[in-house]
Amino acid sequence: GLSFDSLKEYRRFCDLLLLEKAGAITDLKRQVEYVLIPAQREPDTVGKRGGIIKGKVIEHKCSYVADFVYTEDGKTVVEDTKGFKTKDYIIKRKLMLYVHDIKIKEI
Repeated sequence: GLSFDSLKEYRRFCDLLLLEKAGAITDLKRQVEYVLIPAQREPDTVGKRGGIIKGKVIEHKCSYVADFVYTEDGKTVVEDTKGFKTKDYIIKRKLMLYVHDIKIKEI
């Protein structure tokens, strides 16, 4: 029931599962989202009955989705399996470091 973007990503997942079973890593997760820039909205307004009406979305959020996240030697590792580094990925990698202070481990 799982799907992967590439054979390389699937193989890396299998390797990580073995490492987790061996106890070398823990808390293995797939497809973890990190928000880099939150959604931008118009200001909230007060409705006719006094309730708050959320402002309309002007710009949607910008996120990075990590292939794998796990704990190794007490540290969280964010990993991406790349065949080709797109311009979008390079920008998101830089934003991950700037916004979340996370350096992505590239495989």
